Amino acid sequence: MTETYEDRTFGGKTDRERRIKRRFPIDQEVRYKMLYGQRIAETGVGRTTNISSGGVWFSSENMLTSGMPVELSMNWPVLLNDSCPMKLMIYGCVVRSNEKGAAVAIERYEFRTQGSRTFQTAATAPMEMRLA
Repeated sequence: MTETYEDRTFGGKTDRERRIKRRFPIDQEVRYKMLYGQRIAETGVGRTTNISSGGVWFSSENMLTSGMPVELSMNWPVLLNDSCPMKLMIYGCVVRSNEKGAAVAIERYEFRTQGSRTFQTAATAPMEMRLA
């Protein structure tokens, strides 16, 4: 598969998009925890703007410190087996932040089920994801 670059425009000036991974416009509430070792240094709520396999951009209540580890939690807009809600957990590092939001480089992620009773009876069916 060949990756392509996109053109983007800033104030009438076109610039070459440097990101290789495709970004998906997902607008969901996100909760974040800034971590300082094993301690939680700061928590907050924002909204995701876009996500790729390498990173996520989201609005934040405050400017976040670049280089700090962060844990993000968001409801995934797809149901597992058409019945079980899922939560996406993202673990990464803040790479950029301004007054509008923050960019996090994803180091690892995991999907967690949110315990639907319907899912318990459908758990033997093949796993399939569909938009909610």
